[in-house]
Amino acid sequence: MKQVYVFLLLLQSIILVGQNQPGAGNWQAQGQSITGKITGRILDNQQTPISYATIVLLDSASNQQITGNITDDDGKFKLENVKTGTYKLHISFLGYIEKEMANLELTLEKPDLDIGEIILDQDHVTLAEVTVTEEAPLIEMKIDKVVYNADKDITNAGGDASDVLRKVPMLSVDLQGNVSLRGSQNIQILINGKPSGMFANGTADALKMIPADQIKNVEVITSPSAKYDGEGSGGIINIVTRKKQVQGYNASVNASVGTRQNNGNVGINAAKGRLGFNANAGFWHGWPADGDFKFIREDYSGNQIVSQYLQDGVTNNSRTGFFGKAGLNYDINAFHNISSSINFRGFGFNSNSEGTASFTSELAQALSELTNRNSDTKTLRSGFDWTTDYRRTFKQPEREFSLAFQMNGDISDLKSDIQSSSNSELLNFLEKQNNDGKNNEYTIQADYVHPFTKSLKMEIGGKSILRRIDSDYQFEQFNQENKQYQIDPSRTNLFNYEQDVYAGYASFNVKLPLGIDLIAGARYEHTSITGDFNANEGAFSNEYSNLLPSVIISKKTNQFSSIKVSYNQRIQRPSLFYINPYRNDNDRRNVSQGNPQLEPENVHQVDLSYNTFVKGLVLSGSIYYKNTQDLIETVVRIDEQGVANSEYQNIGRDNSIGFNLFASKTIQKSWTVRGNFNMYTYNAESTLADYDLSNDGIQFNFFASTSLDLKKGWKAEAFGFYKAPERTLQGEKTSFWMTSVGIQKELWNKRGSIGLNMIDPFSQNKLFRTELRGADFYQTSDFHMPFRSVGVNFRYTFGKLDFKAKPSRSKIKNNDQKAGEDNQQGGGVQSGNN
Repeated sequence: MKQVYVFLLLLQSIILVGQNQPGAGNWQAQGQSITGKITGRILDNQQTPISYATIVLLDSASNQQITGNITDDDGKFKLENVKTGTYKLHISFLGYIEKEMANLELTLEKPDLDIGEIILDQDHVTLAEVTVTEEAPLIEMKIDKVVYNADKDITNAGGDASDVLRKVPMLSVDLQGNVSLRGSQNIQILINGKPSGMFANGTADALKMIPADQIKNVEVITSPSAKYDGEGSGGIINIVTRKKQVQGYNASVNASVGTRQNNGNVGINAAKGRLGFNANAGFWHGWPADGDFKFIREDYSGNQIVSQYLQDGVTNNSRTGFFGKAGLNYDINAFHNISSSINFRGFGFNSNSEGTASFTSELAQALSELTNRNSDTKTLRSGFDWTTDYRRTFKQPEREFSLAFQMNGDISDLKSDIQSSSNSELLNFLEKQNNDGKNNEYTIQADYVHPFTKSLKMEIGGKSILRRIDSDYQFEQFNQENKQYQIDPSRTNLFNYEQDVYAGYASFNVKLPLGIDLIAGARYEHTSITGDFNANEGAFSNEYSNLLPSVIISKKTNQFSSIKVSYNQRIQRPSLFYINPYRNDNDRRNVSQGNPQLEPENVHQVDLSYNTFVKGLVLSGSIYYKNTQDLIETVVRIDEQGVANSEYQNIGRDNSIGFNLFASKTIQKSWTVRGNFNMYTYNAESTLADYDLSNDGIQFNFFASTSLDLKKGWKAEAFGFYKAPERTLQGEKTSFWMTSVGIQKELWNKRGSIGLNMIDPFSQNKLFRTELRGADFYQTSDFHMPFRSVGVNFRYTFGKLDFKAKPSRSKIKNNDQKAGEDNQQGGGVQSGNN
């Protein structure tokens, strides 16, 4: 901690010295040549500041442009060095109705004019009784993040969170639901600014628990500052669910029926005085879907094939889930607020598969196996998140203290019944496999923000996270003699894992002359790990500390454009998905398990980005470099018996250079087109003595979408996405693409709507292929599944509301673990679990 203190003291000294230098905004009165300034603040109808709004000052007589600027993060603007005279002020921003203010006069006696707060109405505003319905831009580019307003995209109806994330700039989502941010899956996903234990067992299934209809917007943060947890080396994704602060009450009903998935939910928001309440509950169900798979693996000795493993079969999968949440918010007085919320969820996945397998080998003694295998797997995951926050504000603007506590609990139960018949005695068995997992997490956090001046703000805080993880796995085999299932003690055990993280941070926000903003700080984290198996077998422990600096510099190049450069260092701790030692050997020749000995990834990242707005065209581009040490990837090795063993390892390092470009253009105020292109390199090599692996290449993904306002309550959307093959050290995963179209009609003065959505209308099925290659093997797996879907959705809202903007997000953001990916190698009957 001494290094942190010295670093922050030095930084503060530099900043305070800089504050004493003369600024470019100083003006001097020199007789009648005096100049003044015009200031103000731009807000929307909900009193939310509008950043990056365009401000243009015009001469009242000639209508000639005099000067201009754009608003800052707080919606404020300042026009300096304005001569005395009479002017008009023109205000505009994408998605809002332009406004002009006339007869603004600066005189010698009063050269400075503060206009105060100016409200901009959005393009589609309907006033009926006391109900206000607004339309926001679908995608907003902000200084520190990109925001995708999912509730404005009608093609999202009836889907889940993975469908929503596919449409967010810089993100890509594969078939299984694994999310990548600019090519990296080392990300942290938050729900309403808070972590959730639902992601501990893997991202893919967790996203399917969140209906698309419940997502308000998605925020993407590529360069987190020191106040964020050190985890999430690729960046942070914050999913914000629907929630309104109201006076009165409001209730809504949503339902969707489709050929692939159905869902329904009800919600209520209410408030009276200083007390607010909100609740929501619903369910979703996916119709059973049939698929087929094929798997081929060839093992080599030199250039000669010495064994071959072939599989093919069919699967039937179905999913069902439920969710709910409730929250209270109370303003004790104008400066004290307390809020508490709880959410719960459940997810069931059933998979039945039948297949045949053949294995031939020329090693040692010739071997030829033929096997028929049937499996019935049932997975149930459930959990809750409970958060309580206290927030203290002060008369001094932006000064704030907050204290938060959060408790998460997740349970994962997996049960498999396997029947295998073979000409090999070892593969002739009846078996039951059970794996019960528990993941409990306790967090306490304190944060304080102190603005010293309008140009200098300090943020400091501390945090403690205690994680308690258990994995109880049991194998039972059927005894043909007594006709009973008996526990196999050699493969049955209880794994206990504890991880404690203690962190502190300090960050300074500085406004420098010439329109330069600086955010600089550092975060110190100490991690302590212990683990053991039943009866204290195989006990282990580990400790490590990290000092993680972060610097972000942003400059407005003119009233329409800005450039930003950033550097940060982050780590990526493995979650339960990666460390669970449960050995999945449903397919005896394709075995996988986690690795409790994994170390965190260490990442250094540099990012240069540019944003501009020109005549309705929004452009945002970035170039980035990322160096990853102790890279975590799956590694497959073939043993002497021809068994493929798959395990996670800190396999090596990766150097990646990337480029991202986003563009959006509104035409005639009713038609918007947008697109995003992301390209990056994969250049990885192994550093472990037992492996000699390397792979490199260029990867990319892009999407294009368009929305059209057809008037009279009709809207239409279309979307297309493509993700090129993704490389790993041992091979690559297949490319993935999809399209969707939707149309919606608003009803009953926008209180209701009905819509029709189609996904992949021109392609009924999809083929997904994975290829892996090692020094002594090559394998491919193909999986076919139906993908086209058609759905009808309905929404109705009732109640009378008086909206008010009141943020109540928790300060807790446990963005510090590497979330899991879909754990399918594509081989064996289990490959059908997609």
